[in-house]
Amino acid sequence: MITGTIKTQIDRIWDAFWSGGIANPMEVIEQMTYLLFIKRLDELQTGREKKAARTGKDVENPIFNKRQQKLRWSRFKELGAPAEMYRLVADEVFPFIKTLGGEGGESTYSTHMKDARFTIPTPALLAKVVDLIDQVPMDDRDTKGDVYEYMLGKIASAGQNGQFRTPRHITKLMVEMMAPRPEDTICDPACGTAGFLVAAAEYMDAHHRDEIYKDKKSVRRFNAETFHGFDFDTTMLRVGSMNMLLHGVENPAIEYRDSLSEGHAGVEGQFSLILANPPFAGSLDYESTAKDLLQVVKTKKTELLFLALFLRLLKPGGRAAVIVPDGVLFGSSKAHKALRRMLVEDHKLDGIVSMPSGVFRPYAGVSTAILLFTKTNSGGTDQVWFYDMQADGYSLDDKRNPLDAGRHESNNLPDILKRWQGRKGEGKRVRTEQSFLVPKAEIAGNDYDLSISRYKQVVHEAVEYDPPLKILAELKALEAEIMRGVDELEGMLK
Repeated sequence: MITGTIKTQIDRIWDAFWSGGIANPMEVIEQMTYLLFIKRLDELQTGREKKAARTGKDVENPIFNKRQQKLRWSRFKELGAPAEMYRLVADEVFPFIKTLGGEGGESTYSTHMKDARFTIPTPALLAKVVDLIDQVPMDDRDTKGDVYEYMLGKIASAGQNGQFRTPRHITKLMVEMMAPRPEDTICDPACGTAGFLVAAAEYMDAHHRDEIYKDKKSVRRFNAETFHGFDFDTTMLRVGSMNMLLHGVENPAIEYRDSLSEGHAGVEGQFSLILANPPFAGSLDYESTAKDLLQVVKTKKTELLFLALFLRLLKPGGRAAVIVPDGVLFGSSKAHKALRRMLVEDHKLDGIVSMPSGVFRPYAGVSTAILLFTKTNSGGTDQVWFYDMQADGYSLDDKRNPLDAGRHESNNLPDILKRWQGRKGEGKRVRTEQSFLVPKAEIAGNDYDLSISRYKQVVHEAVEYDPPLKILAELKALEAEIMRGVDELEGMLK
């Protein structure tokens, strides 16, 4: 987590944008992201120069050539005149970053940057923001992610389509549960700022670094073939592709695609892992919905259509960890039941993590769950693993303050991962515990209801009360004492 000092610094930058004439939160984030990106490029170049100095070799893959040195953050921030800095950034630095990313040909990044605009209105605002950003310590990789997360957290509303951020620690948990491998082809069909893809890339870098960088073919696969993201918001596509590039993935396949409205002939059965938190607040007309999704389940509800989409996109043996609203688990409509039956009977439903309603505050108070399944087309569900998450390490109110992460009652996430990884041995657990296994036959007998409350047993503590006659006697004595007090007060007033 970022410190209060860094939060204050980000708040000051945010306030500077607002007072300088940029009031749209996404525009603030977009312009701020460009500047953070420019600063990061300079840091990367400096690191490569230091390595070259140590080894006595030329700088490997330089970002800036000799003629472009003036475009570096460390150079233009020293320019004394704000007007001179503004001209350089607007006319040379910004056009320069629009061309970056990928080797040979046009990259995903440069494709989405074509329509990017530098909208900081005045030299004074640029100079102020550059000075403020320069003071934010972001040498640590995790701090960069936290800063970015905090920036995105300043968007106060969920948006028209039910979009809201997945908290970084929940994203990380889902990625760790899925444990992506170098051979995976990973997709988020509602990628937004690419948080799931970034987390998956970080996991692979931490756990499989030797494999993903072992030769040029492996590096090319990691940079250009492993990560796929879809969205129909062009700003999100730019921010998402830039976010990936900042985290070391040079050319991810982040595409403009309306996932629910377009056919999926080109991407059907292409992915081995799906990580997603799709928007699920709306509904679509049948005419607007991709026909291949309606063949899976006929519904207008976006949360069910996205589940149908995930099954379409996964290859046999592919797995998924996705967030769904609780209604998906127990909804009584024909479409709800059909989709749950499909997951249990036609594929392999692996697990369900029930999350408290405060996880997505302050954006939404909806109760959600993590759904974990494997596409098989041939069944395979034997027992379904359930976990009742009661705490995620933060207060469950709008403030979402961090709690004592070392205590189980404050943070269940380490326990969730541990039990998930050892879920084959969970059969001995009783239904009163936080996790347990439920046989498929029992789920089928409950009309494929997947809500944890259907299966968890709640133990009520026995409370012993005094006999009724004793309670009545105590009430009479209390009433007599009250009346004596009333009589004394009345005597004092006469």
